Amino acid sequence: MRFTGLSIRDIRFPTSRQLDGSDAMNPDPDYSAAYVVLHTEGAFDRSSTGPIHPGSIEGHGLSFTIGRGTEVVCAAVRALEPRVVGRTLEEFAAAPGEFWRHLTSDSQLRWIGPEKGVIHLATAAVVNALWDLYAKAVGKPLWQLLVDFSPTDLVACVDFRYLTDALTPQEALALLERQAPGKRDRIARITADGYPAYTTSAGWLGYDDNRLRRLCREVVAAGWSHVKIKVGRDLADDIRRCTILREEIGWERRLMLDANQVWDVPQAIEWMHELARFRPWWIEEPTSPDDILGHAAIARALEPLGIGVATGEHGMNRVLFKQLLQSRAIQFCQIDACRLGGVNEVLAVLLLAAKFGVPVCPHAGGVGLCEHVQHLAMLDYVAVSGSMEGRVIEYVDHLHEHFVDPVQMRGGNYQVPRFPGYSTEMKPDSLAAYEFPDGPIWRNAAP
Repeated sequence: MRFTGLSIRDIRFPTSRQLDGSDAMNPDPDYSAAYVVLHTEGAFDRSSTGPIHPGSIEGHGLSFTIGRGTEVVCAAVRALEPRVVGRTLEEFAAAPGEFWRHLTSDSQLRWIGPEKGVIHLATAAVVNALWDLYAKAVGKPLWQLLVDFSPTDLVACVDFRYLTDALTPQEALALLERQAPGKRDRIARITADGYPAYTTSAGWLGYDDNRLRRLCREVVAAGWSHVKIKVGRDLADDIRRCTILREEIGWERRLMLDANQVWDVPQAIEWMHELARFRPWWIEEPTSPDDILGHAAIARALEPLGIGVATGEHGMNRVLFKQLLQSRAIQFCQIDACRLGGVNEVLAVLLLAAKFGVPVCPHAGGVGLCEHVQHLAMLDYVAVSGSMEGRVIEYVDHLHEHFVDPVQMRGGNYQVPRFPGYSTEMKPDSLAAYEFPDGPIWRNAAP
């Protein structure tokens, strides 16, 4: 099955009109995606037994953005196209880790973004499309495809360059082999119960107090046990909003706070001493996502208060996560399916987190992130960490109606995806309506 080309589209949703997604650093996001379709010809022949999928199919992938700049990510995807076109799915399936390194090893592109920034966002979109295609070709949801891999095959998905001072391939193999005997029981558990989630739907910074109260009551009525709220714009305002939230959700539910990178390190420590009265479980992105030592200092200062540090939404690559874990700077590891370089690099971070004993709580919301990360969290539970203790996936009730295979929730739990692929494919009508700038949603909009 040969890769013949990429279709790339700039898809944007006008979420800023209702302040959905608003936080201290990003007050007016238009949730968007650089959306990629990987085209093929021929049948997929994984072994000598013959083709598994009888004809050409497509892989769908995306990278999440928040409006302006999406066109830059689309251009970066186009720059990666020559690394893919002409290759085959058989090559990818035989050596996913080698293929990932090939995709990220264009020396001239690395100069402007060595596994970070716009180039890495584009890499994620292409890699996610590759894995969607692979899963469709073998007729499995992505999580099932990956947990059916042997430990050796999973290790072969990872590029261990820059990691071996913290995790060697041999250590990763031993870790996966320890979990292998219990995979069948864990699959049965998530199939029956799903994977626990938390909600951010009530917590956007731009919502007024009446809307906050109403949404909190809906959260309680729906049975959510974990709730997150945005903070960081104004301390007095944060105290007032957290007071409202605790009045509405009570004290038996876990509360998480998210500052979205807005503070300096001393400011984060001072601010969180004031907000400690609300008994937050974690503070998310309390400072620059690149400041490893700053996160470590904040973690040490907040440990006596029983508040953990969570970060990873803007974690640019596996090296950053390695150092966060080595320095004990985070108590919760938040992978992002589109900020890291796709499934391969996410698997590297899952393995690192398992070695260091740090729970993985994926960042989601946005466009399609919930659809992505359900597969990754289930992979972590079944094959990598073997645990759901202290682990929850973020859930935001935004834009799922635009996906062919949207997330399914029951009782605050993600349900197991059952359709082949990575759940990343969007509906044709949605793509046509929201394509920027010529889709009808944007063509008819006021300036």
